[in-house]
Amino acid sequence: MDPAWGVGHFGGVVGVWSRSSSSSSSSSSTSIYSSPTSSYKAMMAGMAAVTPSSIPVPTTSSIPTTSSTSVATTQFIPPPPVPTSAEEEYDSTSTTRKRKMALHPSTVLEWVQTASPTSAAIASLAIALSLWLVIAWSSESPDYEEFTVPLPLALEEGYVGKQLNAPSVKAEDNRIQCYAPATGRLLDVLTPASANDIDTAIAKAAEAQKQWARTTFKQRRKVLRTLQRYILKSQDIIARAACLDSGKTKIDAFFGEILVTAEKINWLLKHGENVLRPERRSVPFLMMYKTAEVRYEPMGVVAACVSWNYPFHNLLGPIVSSIFAGNGIIVKGSESTAWSNAFFLSIVSRALSACGHNPDLVAGICCWPEAADHLTSHPGISHVTFIGSRPVAKLVAKSAAATLPALCVELGGKDAAIILDDVTNIQPLSSVLVRGVFQSAGQNCIGIERIIVLPKIYDRLVEILESRIKGLRVGSILDNPEETDVGAMVSAAGFDKLEKLIEDAVQKGARLLVGGKRINHLKYPQGHYFSPTLLVDVTTNMNIANEEVFGPVCLVLKAQDVSHAIQIANSTEYGLGGAVFGKNKANLNRVANEMKCGMVAINDFAVFYLAQLPFGGVGGSGYGRFMGAEGLRSVCNMKSVCYDKYPGISTSIPPRVDYPIQDRSKAWDFCRGLVEFSVGMTLSSKIAGLWRLVKNS
Repeated sequence: MDPAWGVGHFGGVVGVWSRSSSSSSSSSSTSIYSSPTSSYKAMMAGMAAVTPSSIPVPTTSSIPTTSSTSVATTQFIPPPPVPTSAEEEYDSTSTTRKRKMALHPSTVLEWVQTASPTSAAIASLAIALSLWLVIAWSSESPDYEEFTVPLPLALEEGYVGKQLNAPSVKAEDNRIQCYAPATGRLLDVLTPASANDIDTAIAKAAEAQKQWARTTFKQRRKVLRTLQRYILKSQDIIARAACLDSGKTKIDAFFGEILVTAEKINWLLKHGENVLRPERRSVPFLMMYKTAEVRYEPMGVVAACVSWNYPFHNLLGPIVSSIFAGNGIIVKGSESTAWSNAFFLSIVSRALSACGHNPDLVAGICCWPEAADHLTSHPGISHVTFIGSRPVAKLVAKSAAATLPALCVELGGKDAAIILDDVTNIQPLSSVLVRGVFQSAGQNCIGIERIIVLPKIYDRLVEILESRIKGLRVGSILDNPEETDVGAMVSAAGFDKLEKLIEDAVQKGARLLVGGKRINHLKYPQGHYFSPTLLVDVTTNMNIANEEVFGPVCLVLKAQDVSHAIQIANSTEYGLGGAVFGKNKANLNRVANEMKCGMVAINDFAVFYLAQLPFGGVGGSGYGRFMGAEGLRSVCNMKSVCYDKYPGISTSIPPRVDYPIQDRSKAWDFCRGLVEFSVGMTLSSKIAGLWRLVKNS
């Protein structure tokens, strides 16, 4: 519709109005009255396009006037009579009515052929959106329950915890001392669980799981929707809890805690049931009368031992997958984030209770490592997911060997981002790289630990990175978001090692352009801060190029060509994720194929995670997968079932091979014939096999 036109609502009468000079009013009026149908259509189009708030209210001064000095007037034109039915329109050449199909296919086709490309595209989009809305409306309607969760004292407005002089996770009385790593202030003190506590939690979860295993997928979706509803309504509270306990910024919490968790739940709601439905498999020729399928059944009670870098997501991820598969679960979070873990677990418990289910289905364990060994070796645990470091993973695997549960191990990485020399948009690329390196202060298993750049753009990229990293501001969630880019690290325990790795690299020829040491924050002197660091001209003979840094350190290495870049990327013992940026599809796919890792993002960073693809690595980065269809099925008992396809047709043992064997020679020839007839590679061999069968039957 012409932007000069709209719809006016004057005293209950709808009319077409225009803003025009008085000199053009006459021509506009004549044009409209000469085509009542056009006037009616224009009016209806205007009604659809204009909201009540956008409709101008006429004033005395807006009444049409013949004054030649009027610059902008509102011309009121009475609408034509309204058709009496949907199939009745006005003739474009007269004021009489005539009947015709308003949406006759030929009329629609004629409009499509004559409409402008933009109008046709908009109409197509509108039709597609309408169909989507109809499908969505007719599908399972949202079903959830509302609930509330009491907030921990440290989340109450105005709370200021005790300032610890030497913050440590272990209190003097051997309890777990929870504190904010950004400030060093106390959050709470918790009593660690004992072996007896673990036994009790597993027994209760096993009892609750018996009933839960009989729930329908619809009932399980209701629990997840209820949980999702709370997450969406409580994003600020959840982010604040994760930030206080881990030191990250609120923006980092959005990306790494809330967004990925909400997307995972959304994926389960949309695709979980289809993934876990019995899956038909093909059968060989000899089994043509059988149906073969794989059924995905609950395993019972599973366990997850998760790391501290993403306290909300690492906790919720295994929980939602496990309970959707019909399992109970015991989650052992890190003692470094035990305070927020307790709060996040209470959210899950309340969601289960609100939907009428036993909250004992999910339990959290807060304990020291020696007690955790009791969990991973417990005979009541069917599957263990471990997210953490390689040294601890070896202890977990050794412990689990006592009862041999299924084991998924996701360890650290030394992820490389290879930058090919045909990249032209370096500035946008630098945004992705800086986010990939400094997300959660570099405490990210799939963070970019190495940037491998080809010579053509090396210097320019280094120049841009130096400028951007120098501008990064370090602080706490307690500061204004506009004042903080990089948060604290969860502990200062690794600062000595980090500084030594940087010093070793500089001594071997690397250039330290930004940072390189811990920060004594003026506002938070007891906080754990390390300066955002840029180290360039790094080579593979430096320790920092081979060991996982897990901190806010950007390493840049130069490669001579694509082959050299791949060689550098594969030079460590890790193999979790990777990335490659460029334009040439052949080179991009070559890098993706030849990088020795479990996941690769092309022209992006870590998007495979948000895409709900199976997550995991190779080599020193672990084994097994969680997330996606493969991850969901990994916490199931994959049961193979084969049954008769047709009534009355089933397997019978041929007399020639029935016990006791009467003639071993003929029995053997019969078996040979059976194999040749079934899988013979040529027609003649199949015929020969059939002849053996007949002859020796």
